[in-house]
Amino acid sequence: SRLQLSGLCFLLQILTIILFAVFVRYSPESSPGLCFQQLNCSSRNKDLGFQHPRFRDVHLQALLGFGLLVAFLGRYGPGSVAISILIVAFAIQWAVLIQGFFYFFLNGKIYVGAQSMVSADFCTAAILISTGAVLGRVNPVQMLLLTLLGVILFTLNEYILLSLMGVSDSGGSLTVHTFGAYFGLMVSRILHQPPTVKRKKQQDMGHQPDFFAVVGTIYLWIFWPSFTSATTVRDNAEPWAVLNTYFSLAASTLATFVLSPVLHEEGTLRMVQIQDATLAGAAVMGMAAEMLVTPFGALIAGFLAGLIPPLGSTFLTPVLCSRLKTRDACGIHNVHGLPGILGALLGTLLAALATADAYGGRLELVFPLVARGSWTATDQALSQLCALPVTLLLATLGGSLTGAILKMKGLRSPPDTRYLENTVLWEVKLGGC
Repeated sequence: SRLQLSGLCFLLQILTIILFAVFVRYSPESSPGLCFQQLNCSSRNKDLGFQHPRFRDVHLQALLGFGLLVAFLGRYGPGSVAISILIVAFAIQWAVLIQGFFYFFLNGKIYVGAQSMVSADFCTAAILISTGAVLGRVNPVQMLLLTLLGVILFTLNEYILLSLMGVSDSGGSLTVHTFGAYFGLMVSRILHQPPTVKRKKQQDMGHQPDFFAVVGTIYLWIFWPSFTSATTVRDNAEPWAVLNTYFSLAASTLATFVLSPVLHEEGTLRMVQIQDATLAGAAVMGMAAEMLVTPFGALIAGFLAGLIPPLGSTFLTPVLCSRLKTRDACGIHNVHGLPGILGALLGTLLAALATADAYGGRLELVFPLVARGSWTATDQALSQLCALPVTLLLATLGGSLTGAILKMKGLRSPPDTRYLENTVLWEVKLGGC
């Protein structure tokens, strides 16, 4: 296993170095509009020059926000953080290459700028969401292969939605949250195998998991508005996305304090539950953040999204585990999958209601095809709606293929034994599974 990991990391790094040497160049600052020369370049990838603060915020969100999300797992906290760092280190490089061939390829070269790095961080975030379903049940080699295939599938789905179908999804309700969640869940389903040894329930690791959850939640609150608004077309389209995300985060967090004491007998809250609500409130704003014209709409959407994690963990997660044989270590179905679908449906409704009177000059920024008269608002709404089954189809088919590859005999994790307890390969204790 150690030789497999070492050899795979070496081969992947050498491969990326060679591909970077052949294809990748820095985008000249004097030509920030490189993407405008390409017919297949989506609005999300229009590089506006090197915007270091925006890239920094998104990168911090991907590395620290998502990295600390999985640290609450009592018996797999350090291992999960280490795996997250490994995934980020490889996914950034691989996403720059794969996305570059789709969006930033010109005259035989991939031109890298701030916006291409932001897009790579979005891709990395989707992969980190996917790994939340299988953490502790796959080894690092399998995680690297999941990242290798997941980046390709993510980019394909994003290209179909944003470039071919004309979908507006600046914050990634579909491309990041929904795709990442259902891709990971399908991999988890394919990898399912009944436990061979009954384990005794162990004590939690003191307050360390809650501490990591506190830090991760704070990072989510600070940087997620920047994450949602990072791919808006122009700076003057950014304030709506930032403010709507903040309002949604506030309402979703309050929803947890409303519902969790009712559903749990002890009547107390855990920091992880607040963290889940924060994630759900951000996921629902991925598509709608730049579309909502009133703050109360963001509050309503955030509140509804905040109800999903406590209800889902109480009623849906046991069904996924017992009947569908799908283990979800980090609850990504409740905090990313379902809120992402809700955000896509909200975006479809807002697209159908889009008018020049409501949006003014911003209609060109949010729905350029509608503003130019190429599409009606109904056409845009149908495109937004059709993007949902396309994403689910690619996520499930891609997850099935990836899970089948990871299940090959030479890549399987060691059998479930008590001797793996404090190692990176230890399986997460899942209640009821």
